[in-house]
Amino acid sequence: MKTVTLIAGLALLAACGADGPPITPSLNTTLSVGSDGLHSSTGVSLRSGPVTLGARF
Repeated sequence: MKTVTLIAGLALLAACGADGPPITPSLNTTLSVGSDGLHSSTGVSLRSGPVTLGARF
């Protein structure tokens, strides 16, 4: 139980930005309709200061 509490506390500390800039998550979804049907794409990104890491599915 102590390990779970420690990990949760460190995650909360990192998320609030007390040890540096906060990590900002982002989720984007796009739906489009064309002559060849319905298309969708989803993108996920994490931003910390000037650095952004993302993936599109």
